[in-house]
Amino acid sequence: MNWKDEWKPLAAIAAVFLLSFYLPVGITRFDNAVSESLHLVKWYAREHVLLCLVPAFFIAGAISVFVRQEAVIRYLGARAKKWMAYSVASVSGTILAVCSCTVLPLFASIHRRGAGLGPAIAFLYSGPAINVLAIILTARVLGMELGAARAVGAVVFSVVIGLLMALIFKDHGSDETTAPSVADLEPTRPLWQNTVFLGLLVAVLIFANWGQPREAAGFWYGVFVIKWWLTGLAALGLVVTLHRWFGHPWWRVGFAALPAIALALLFPKMPLLAFGAGAVGLSALTSTATGESGDWFASSWGFAKQIFPLLFFGVLVAGALLGRPDHEGLIPSEWVSAAVGGNSLQANFLASVVGAFMYFATLTEVPILQGLIGSGMGKGPALSLLLAGPALSLPSMLVLNGILGFRRTFVYVSLVVVMATVTGLIYGVLF
Repeated sequence: MNWKDEWKPLAAIAAVFLLSFYLPVGITRFDNAVSESLHLVKWYAREHVLLCLVPAFFIAGAISVFVRQEAVIRYLGARAKKWMAYSVASVSGTILAVCSCTVLPLFASIHRRGAGLGPAIAFLYSGPAINVLAIILTARVLGMELGAARAVGAVVFSVVIGLLMALIFKDHGSDETTAPSVADLEPTRPLWQNTVFLGLLVAVLIFANWGQPREAAGFWYGVFVIKWWLTGLAALGLVVTLHRWFGHPWWRVGFAALPAIALALLFPKMPLLAFGAGAVGLSALTSTATGESGDWFASSWGFAKQIFPLLFFGVLVAGALLGRPDHEGLIPSEWVSAAVGGNSLQANFLASVVGAFMYFATLTEVPILQGLIGSGMGKGPALSLLLAGPALSLPSMLVLNGILGFRRTFVYVSLVVVMATVTGLIYGVLF
């Protein structure tokens, strides 16, 4: 036996044995951390997989198949006018109320279609960070100063980080030359039809995830009350487009939509049943079709296979380390609260790092931060966490590593953390 070839399996077996032998089962903090990781995965599956990730995968697949590559290159490509590319990227992110994980398939899709690295990164940051609802909630709960600082900082961050990423990696090839050209292909339908179709998909994503405002009054609350009606209208629009523009026979479309309609009527207080049935119906309709509809499902499924396993693992680790709001993981919450008091460089840096690794669902960062401020967190570290937290998370880092590679992911994360630290430090001095 050649032990030179066997030392790696032996080392792996020994490591697993020692880990199992000294596994700290029975220690309260370890047991709580395991429990918190499973609780976070359960919560993530219930609140985000069906309502956020599934629509995002379908949107990403639709961008890959139905959006012409030259259009992406024209507006977001490496050679596009910078003011246009970064304006489009920032505006595109503003309309999506998504978290750092839900934006990943959308980012991967536009990047593969030929978007330049800088504009694609600007979109990646702006999606979860420049969230109109979250900024309004921040201003109302944490004060107008912090809300305005978050809004301005997020817009500036998306552009500056995108420009820096494009500058740092400018010698690593053009994204335009790596993607196959489709300039000679004729579009199968007018641009306005593809725009309406993608708009309906985005509307389903937005309205299905519309959160309840703090006050039970006003426009935002009114939208929340009828969110599932709006989601249903957008889904009905998709049914019409699948028949009229994609050529699916009425009987196939009706057969796919019938379970969702029946569940919506039978169980109006359990909308997730109808939503899930609609997702299954759409999957069945497109996966059994040929042509571009089949390509759409194949592309969406490709994104799901690439991204979801890494997200699942990342959520497990994040839950074990940091737990959930009001529930501790391996890292005691008092350590974090004590370390981010005042406005020192260390406090701002630690707030940025913790925010970058912790998972924040859309709008949840505000009540979490409210509790930390109540425990003594300074204004500067609070802004640092707001600028780094929603845009990053450990699960999103793992997925980005698979999309961009280690170097680009490391530089992107570092830029977000450093800029959030410096901005928080300056804000803490001024206010």
